[in-house]
Amino acid sequence: MSKPTEEAGKKMPPQTQRKPGLESQMQPLPEFEAEDYKPAGKLENKVALVTGGDSGIGRAVAVMYAREGADVAIVYLAAEESDAEVTKKHIEKAGKRALLIAGDVSDNAFCQSAVEQTVKNFGRLDILVNNAAHQQSQESLEEISEKQWDRTFRVNIYGYYYMAQAALKHLKAGSTIINCGSVAGLQGNKTLIDYASTKGAIHAFTKSLAQNLVERKIRVNCVSPGPIWTVLQPVSKPAEEVAAHGADTPMKRPGQPEEVAPAFVFFASNADSSYISGEILTVSGGETTAA
Repeated sequence: MSKPTEEAGKKMPPQTQRKPGLESQMQPLPEFEAEDYKPAGKLENKVALVTGGDSGIGRAVAVMYAREGADVAIVYLAAEESDAEVTKKHIEKAGKRALLIAGDVSDNAFCQSAVEQTVKNFGRLDILVNNAAHQQSQESLEEISEKQWDRTFRVNIYGYYYMAQAALKHLKAGSTIINCGSVAGLQGNKTLIDYASTKGAIHAFTKSLAQNLVERKIRVNCVSPGPIWTVLQPVSKPAEEVAAHGADTPMKRPGQPEEVAPAFVFFASNADSSYISGEILTVSGGETTAA
């Protein structure tokens, strides 16, 4: 990763892609390998399931979990297969097993199948990361179609509910669920009304589920990133907005997926966060008014 001081104030190239998009077509490529990160075996012998694990934050989390000792299953859309194969290669490079599961988290039956496939292949499930997301900017509420509104909610919050409900059949004391929220769910966003609404719901879902599962000794937390350089940007915003992504943060740049992933390790590791549940941790480039 290049030093943040070298990146500050540097605009990204304008770019757009059709949904769902491919990380391999972004310029510059998002950074996920975290060369400065030193693993410590915090997730040794654990099994994790990461939705949206083919690219972006999900890829960085999956690879970092493998480096910490976990076998990892990743869920992704079939059109993202080439990105998923790259993630698989890096999980295996870390010496761990990878399972690729193509499908749509807005489908309850698929979510149940994904969990069952994970347990069948790896024998257990210890960590669920709900990360898959749908986003599309619109200038006004009137421009948000019912179809878009429904799609955003079905992927971003129904998908989290479906995956968590399916996973609970297998999670035991000491297991963790980690949701991916957003500062948009804390501050709102005028051109991402439906997306921000789902992220606010995810934050409430996190806190409520944490309370519900505390007696079962299953922890539930949420990482809420600010502007991160992922394929979610070029598939959902005009090219010039993509170029300016993150420029309005105090650090004057977008974050990289590798800068978010350690927060997911922290919440997955009982050595680090055994007394923390129901928390929302922002990773937002120096913004201090998100929460």
